This record gives sequence, structure tokens and C-alpha cells, in this order.
Amino acid sequence: MTDLHPVRRALLSVSDKTGLTELGKALSERGVELLSTGGSAKALRDAGLTVKDVSEVTGFPEMMDGRVKTLHPMVHGGLLALRDNDTHVAAMNEHGIGTIDLLVVNLYPFEAALARGAGYDEMIENIDIGGPAMIRAASKNHLFVNVVTDVQDYEALLAELDRNDGQTSYAFRQRLSQTAYARTAAYDAAVSNWMASAIEEKTPRRRAFAGELKQTLRYGENSHQEAAFYTDGSNRPGVATAQQLQGKELSYNNINDTDAAYELVAEFDPADSAAVAIIKHANPCGVAKGATLAEAYQKAFDCDRTSAFGGIVALNQPLDADTAAKIVEIFTEVVIAPGASEQAKEIFAAKKNLRLLLTDGLPDPRKAITAYKQVAGGMLVQDKDVGYVDMGDLKVVTKTAPSEAQMQDMLFAWKVAKHVKSNAIVYVKDSATVGVGAGQMSRLDSANVAAAKAGRMAAELGLEESLAKGCAVASDAFFPFADGLLEAAAAGGACVIQPGGSMRDDEVIKAANDAGLAMVFTGMRHFRH
Repeated sequence: MTDLHPVRRALLSVSDKTGLTELGKALSERGVELLSTGGSAKALRDAGLTVKDVSEVTGFPEMMDGRVKTLHPMVHGGLLALRDNDTHVAAMNEHGIGTIDLLVVNLYPFEAALARGAGYDEMIENIDIGGPAMIRAASKNHLFVNVVTDVQDYEALLAELDRNDGQTSYAFRQRLSQTAYARTAAYDAAVSNWMASAIEEKTPRRRAFAGELKQTLRYGENSHQEAAFYTDGSNRPGVATAQQLQGKELSYNNINDTDAAYELVAEFDPADSAAVAIIKHANPCGVAKGATLAEAYQKAFDCDRTSAFGGIVALNQPLDADTAAKIVEIFTEVVIAPGASEQAKEIFAAKKNLRLLLTDGLPDPRKAITAYKQVAGGMLVQDKDVGYVDMGDLKVVTKTAPSEAQMQDMLFAWKVAKHVKSNAIVYVKDSATVGVGAGQMSRLDSANVAAAKAGRMAAELGLEESLAKGCAVASDAFFPFADGLLEAAAAGGACVIQPGGSMRDDEVIKAANDAGLAMVFTGMRHFRH
């Protein structure tokens, strides 16, 4: 028995009418009878096609504002009937049910309504019922029925019909079915997650996760790992929504690092000043503000020139020619920015392997979104860290109070520390990082690493003293002992910003006073694992 089955009758009912009339014409030219509903039927008729309304098939008009139109045995019997089952065939003949060989449905635009911030009642009306029901029915019966839920599959369907003289293969129908089930799963995930948010259910008993394939990747973190990149439909400005102007395909690590870079640089308001972040292995190796992007880039680069080689550069303002000229002086993997001048694009064009990504804006660093992390046997779910402190939140705990300039540097360092893997120690001077200690097993080690980097760069720049001399020090969590703080002081630290909250706070405060440091507590930590 062949696995090929002809397509003689199709039901088309879509909210996204992109390519609908072209598909209808192509099917009609291949002798396929067209059934449709509402606006889809009108669009097909307006294109001069012969279409039968589903209401003619069911014997019932569309009712209840379109909520009830396809939920009927004449439709679902035509989708679900097994063509090789005598009992099913007999039932179809007895009740006058015709087979439906092709279903084309793409559901009410629930996700689009969600993206534009529609109100509760409008969201409810954008929950499709008949569409998912038909999709699941057709998908279950993929032994005989084709189900298309994505405009991108229209051409593949027509090519399959042409390849097989108006028929489709079982393998083709299987692929369509899998795509269809994933579509309804993603749709239901969007609905359930929206409703959990709408009713302020922080930890729903069941939580759904969904994504749409953006690209398959050459490999994952390592060459022996397969990988792909999926978008979540949130349209948050960043690597997922950016337009790539040039350069080879992004890798798994490029995407991960670029996301880290852009989320960090977004902490700095472009209306306040230009800012640049240089990332390597998801950690910042240089972050700075400046009067211009070129100045900010140079200051960020001078924090750790060695690590900047082959790094990711993120800008909080559109890329200009002066900054582009500086960036291309060394090998850089990716640059991401909210726009670029034509002159900057021309400078980059000479570097064929340099990826340039442009976005429509910066992500909102204070917008609450949900973050996921896979562990063996499950998922960890939490709110994204959007914690923020300003000058008024800081508590001075030492005899010496910080100056206005020191306060500014401490707040800058605090923003950077939020994006450094724990344990994190960040040294900042004049709105630029001068030493970053990331991901060490002890805070003392992180302080040592940051100090070593600051000293090494000073030597490279021909300076007589460490870049950390007189710097502000940020610690992402409290100092459990005074040793890490004293190490930072020995490196040149003059003021410290940290959460506080240790059982040894008094000991640490005394050490700061003895060393002549100014220290403030934020009351908030920024662990990042």
C-alpha cells in the first residue's frame, strides 16, 4: 500500500492572510475544492476563486460572534475519519460527511495582541478555539490529512503536490503534523503564561515553555554539540531581534555573549552619556562611559586589551565612523548597536568576518521578564534581575563619607557588577572599569584577579602605578570576611559599594575604617551564576 494520498478538498481559515489568495489559486489550479470561513472566504472570492462556506457544509451559520463555526461533525468527521477503516467510511456515507485532505489554519493573533499590551477582555477574545481543535484533529490523522499552520510551509506544500502528481507522502504529512502540534503547544503556552501574569500567579502548578526556531547553529558551546537558536516572541531588543548587516553566521557562543553585552550596556541611559561594553565569555572585560562613543570605547578597551581581542562590543548609541575606526584596529567578533551611520557601515564592510548587528533600540533593564535555566530533571524559573539602586538608596556605614565623584563611580561599578559572574569584584575609576574579577570561588580571589588585571594594564600603558589607584570597588554580594575588602584596598581601592548583611559586617566596617575607606551598603545583592 502506497503512503501517497491525494489532496482533493481543503479547508482554509486563517487570521494571517499573507499568501492566502496565491495559495488558493495554486490549489484551485490543481483541482482542489476550497472550503473556507469568514474573512478568508471573502478574500478568496475577491480573488475570483470558487469557495464553499463551511456554514454550507455544516448546515449551521457562524454564530456567537464567530466563536462557533467549525466545531461540528461535518468538519471534524472530515478531518478525523480513517479512510481505510470500513466503519469510519460507512459513518461518513451515512451522514454525508466529506473528507478534508488539507487544513490550512494559523490561529487568532493572540501573541500579537499580547505584544501590543491589549487589555484582558481583548486578550480573551483572541484565544482561538476552533483553530486549535481542527489542528489537533488533522494532526492526529496525519496518516491521511495534511495540516499547515505556517505561511512558510505554503511553498513546500505546493512543491510536494507537484512532485507527487497532486499527492503528499506520509513523511511530509508527519513533518507538518509535528510542526502543527508545536504551534498549538506554543499558542497554549502563550495563553497560560499570560493568564498566570494577569491573575498574578507567581508559581503556577504547571508552566509551559515555547519557542520558534530562528536558526540552526553550526554547533553549540563545543563542536561536538548540536544547537539551535529559538526566539520566545517577546520582541525584546537584542540579539534575537537584531538585523545582521554583515559577517558570517553567529555561533552559539556569539549569541550568548552578545546578549550579555547588550543587556549590560543598556544599563546606561544613552541620553546621559555614551557607553560601551566589551564582553568575553559572557563576562565584561571593559565597560566605560564617555563624552563620545569613541572615548567610551577607548576607556573600555584600556581596561583589558588582551581580553578584548576577539570579544563582543555593545554600544548604547548608534555606531559612528570614529568609533568604527577604533573597533576595527583589532579583531572583534560581533558589534551590536541601536543603529549605525553609513560611514561606519562602510568602515566595517572592509572586515568581512566582523558581524554587525543593529537593533531598533535598547532593552529596558528594569522591565520584569521571566528567566529560565535548565537543571537535571527540571527548570529553574525566576524573575530577571532588574534590581536597581540610586544615590538615595545607599547607606554610608563608615566614618569617611564618599565624595560625589566617588558615589558616581560606585554606582557605575554596581551596575557592571550586576552583569559579572559571581563571585564578582569590579574596580572603576572615572566611569570606566579598570579591573574585573569574575567567577572565582572566593571573593578574595576575585579581588586578586581584578587587582592583577589593573596592574598588568598599567604596565602595558606605561603607567607607574596601578589603574586601580583611587578606584571605587563593587562587590556583588557582601564580604563574608574582611580579607577581600583589604585586598581591594591594597590594590588601590578608595571606596566600596556592597550589599551588606553579613554576620561579620561590624568586622568589615572596622577594617574599612582602619584602612581609611569610604563604604556604602545597597541592601541588595546581584548573584549571577
